[in-house]
Amino acid sequence: MTPAPRERRPIRPLSARTVERIAAGEVVERPASVAKELVENSIDAGATTVTVRLEGGGSTGLEVADNGMGIPPDELELAVQRHATSKLAPDGPVDAIDSLGFRGEALAAIASVSRFQLISRPTEREVADGISVVGGKVTGRFRSPRAIGTTVEVGELFFNTPARRKFLRSPAAEQLEVVRTVERLYVARPSVTYRVESEGREVVSLPAAVRVEDAAARVLGPRLLNEGFPVGGSVPGGTVSGVLGRPTTAAPNSAGLYLVVNGRSIGSRPLAQAVRAAFADHLPRGRFPVGVLRLELDPSRVDVNVHPTKREVRFAKERELLDAVRREVRRGLLASPQVADLAPERGPVPAPVECGTAGRSGTRLSSTAPSSRVQSRLDEGPASPPSVPTASGAGRPSLVLLGCLQAIYWVAEADDGLVLIDQHAASERVVYETLLRDGRLARQALVEPATLALTGTQAAALVAHEEEVRASGFEGEPFGPTTFRVRSVPSYRGRRARADALLELLDELAAGGRPVVAGGLRERTAASVACHAAIRAGDPVEPEEFRRVLRSLSELPESAYSCPHGRPIFVRFPRSRLDRWFLRTGP
Repeated sequence: MTPAPRERRPIRPLSARTVERIAAGEVVERPASVAKELVENSIDAGATTVTVRLEGGGSTGLEVADNGMGIPPDELELAVQRHATSKLAPDGPVDAIDSLGFRGEALAAIASVSRFQLISRPTEREVADGISVVGGKVTGRFRSPRAIGTTVEVGELFFNTPARRKFLRSPAAEQLEVVRTVERLYVARPSVTYRVESEGREVVSLPAAVRVEDAAARVLGPRLLNEGFPVGGSVPGGTVSGVLGRPTTAAPNSAGLYLVVNGRSIGSRPLAQAVRAAFADHLPRGRFPVGVLRLELDPSRVDVNVHPTKREVRFAKERELLDAVRREVRRGLLASPQVADLAPERGPVPAPVECGTAGRSGTRLSSTAPSSRVQSRLDEGPASPPSVPTASGAGRPSLVLLGCLQAIYWVAEADDGLVLIDQHAASERVVYETLLRDGRLARQALVEPATLALTGTQAAALVAHEEEVRASGFEGEPFGPTTFRVRSVPSYRGRRARADALLELLDELAAGGRPVVAGGLRERTAASVACHAAIRAGDPVEPEEFRRVLRSLSELPESAYSCPHGRPIFVRFPRSRLDRWFLRTGP
């Protein structure tokens, strides 16, 4: 059926109100967007202390107060007028920006979709002057006592654009994103003290730091100080510096890599890929570097005017710059002691010891170990699942445990070859399926509660995902603004998770759960918890535990023969392949 011809619509200019809302949509996506723009303005004003206060995660109320130089009373209305700014001369140029703010429309955009107040006292004034703005229109002026500096209050964000407001997430989730935004600004400008308060309670305190290593450790955790390596050197048009974690600190996603260009926190996929390329043969697939990398470049080589939120930048001669960054990161990585010492050593084979005990290299179980056979057929190939018939086990191939390799891989004999089993992946799958079926793991109370220091993101994730954390088996209570006392941990069949596994769980929840796990938050949370409650690489394992895990796996559907994050559980080497390797032509 041919559609009816549409009537031609004339080209018309948009109303000023519609233009303002479009501009607001480019700059203001959620409370975190507002916090970013306002904090950057505070930094540009020379503030040394910035406080962000939230109500309802920022969607009900968001306030940013600083001790910067302030705004004169006669410029307050101009501050909320589109394309008016103190950061550029009227005629530009716009290609050599040395401030964080530059587009001149952030305050106007925010004021157009909120109930807005701007209060400021410059150094030469005795009191502060303020203006009120509702939906982009100035509705009044007032005076108020205040120390030197500026306060911006943003109430009822998107009150006049309900279509945008309904897409905001829960207050806890929005608060988490505000905290992450402030942390990104902190590692970019660590000379400023930042605080975040929610409902009158301090949730994050980031004191000014001289060294980028100290700022990075506050955001990424103190482990980075012990397991990080410095990066420093020259790149075309400037320098590169920072601190990155060794491969042992790698994360399951790229959220732990903070990129800074000329004091501006940015997102750059090509730059992140260059950093990861420097780790090429030291990071497994699906793992990403963590740390802070800072570039100081000639402003003429960086275009910061390519995105309304200033999050993305464009580099001149990008390929040349990225190659230099990769080389400098690689040089720092290879000079790191723990990486430089990874060269293989030749020596005598150690004497056999029991599986999972000290001296694990080349370990194996005694041939007299119990050889109870677990019924489970393995198809050839690392990703092929065992076929588990519903009938009884008569006539099916079996596995016999022979030993283990470095307390990581179980070595078993099948009827027609050799099988290696990743003990962590196998146990993790069993725990994961138990969580999905039962909803929670058992808890084991700690004799002595463990006190953990939380980063700002971890503390916010704990609030945002309180139910998921409790269902996972962790219980405790806050013990100060940035610490948490753990009283119980998840337990599975007598094996309990470490208390500090809560930190890894919070990191994963803050990043949305492990991205390779299909399904919703329930599945991603179960995968994260299972990873920490399962047998781990290096854990001692008794033969009975091996048999129990393999028996549990044989009862699962065929789709369950990889761990929740996609790694294979089994790798099979058939007898025919072994014969080829050893140049055998017959039995």
